[in-house]
Amino acid sequence: MKVGFIGLGMMGKGMAANLQKAGHRLIVHDIRRAAAEPYLANGAAWADSPKAVGEQAEVVFTSLPVPADVEAVALGANGLIEGMKPDTAFFDMSTNSVSVVRKLNAAFAEKNIYMLDSPVSGGPSGAASGKMAIWVGGDQQQFNRYANVLGTMGDQAAYIGPSGAGTIAKLVHNCTSAVMNVALAEVFTMGIKAGVPPLDLWEAVRQGATGRPRTFDRMGKFLAGQYDPADFALRLLHKDVSLAVGLGKEVGVPMRLANLALEELTEAMTKGWGQRDSRVGMLLQVERAGIEQPKEDIDKINAIIADKSK
Repeated sequence: MKVGFIGLGMMGKGMAANLQKAGHRLIVHDIRRAAAEPYLANGAAWADSPKAVGEQAEVVFTSLPVPADVEAVALGANGLIEGMKPDTAFFDMSTNSVSVVRKLNAAFAEKNIYMLDSPVSGGPSGAASGKMAIWVGGDQQQFNRYANVLGTMGDQAAYIGPSGAGTIAKLVHNCTSAVMNVALAEVFTMGIKAGVPPLDLWEAVRQGATGRPRTFDRMGKFLAGQYDPADFALRLLHKDVSLAVGLGKEVGVPMRLANLALEELTEAMTKGWGQRDSRVGMLLQVERAGIEQPKEDIDKINAIIADKSK
């Protein structure tokens, strides 16, 4: 297949290389022609503009730093929209803005061209190895149409929903990572300053109930809306976090996120939820967000968790 690829940076270079290894004929463009030289040496064609990429390709992928870059490549002078043919597709692999994604989707739809948001997760090593998640939002038939091409770049390409859905999934994932990093730094500095060597502490806690499962596997009760009976009661977690915050004070370590978590748990306790599962405190945020408590099939959730390939 004639595949256009724009943006050969830290992530794009690995994805483009895997497309080329799979036998696709690449048409490449980057603000630095030097970035394209390895692909040109292996038979790829150079295009002087996004428009020129679109004119030659059956499908186009972009991997760019920020939403403004994607918008310029897509809609700017000599942009993709000026060159792509009707009934072709454009997958943006960047981490984009939901509003920009939907704007682009609508603009391309007017030209009978499909635009799908397809952010990725796996880092440069995952992009190079093909061990990478790709979350796709947009027309499902187009996802199916190009699933084999996506599969050459990532081993976990998944259709999430309509335009913007892939981007929403990526933002949830990356924001979770940021919050967790701050929380881990906070509690580990407390543990280290309280007297446990860093490596010993890390080796110990990663084998606990929070350390062993995948990060999101602990959301089963929340997704099913099942907080009774308790696996671990809210009152016990409230006690434990109170002790941790107290230890932080003793050793002089600021515990901003832990104190915030304690406030949440205390509010949940005042609602009389002390005997319910410790995750029942998540209901507070459900109420604030103004959404319905999810009530998904717990058996389906558990089956997905048990299937280690997913």
